[in-house]
Amino acid sequence: MSKALQRIAYIDKKIQFIFEIVDESGNITEALNDEKNARAAILMHLTSIAEQFDKLAKESEFEILSHFDKRDLKGTYDIRNFIAHDYEGVNLSVIESVIRNKLPHLKRVTQKLLTSS
Repeated sequence: MSKALQRIAYIDKKIQFIFEIVDESGNITEALNDEKNARAAILMHLTSIAEQFDKLAKESEFEILSHFDKRDLKGTYDIRNFIAHDYEGVNLSVIESVIRNKLPHLKRVTQKLLTSS
């Protein structure tokens, strides 16, 4: 498996971890209300996802990145910046929307890339 696909597998794993945290908490709102554990884990996984996409861009893996919507890639980076620079000020409704609306699509793309390799 190429280094780029290893990064995609890592992103896929982090997305799956977020889904599992949500399931274990009961729903997205409950997970994000758990300041001690679930929220912190979700925000760290989102940061990690953004870091992997950033590494792919820096490694000029444009072929792989072309499978993702450019707005979604920018969104992952923006969320990472919000988390890193204003952790307590992160808008949880935005995070909820990302989990509900963006992560399932990213997961489908990562799965497609991993199964077609």
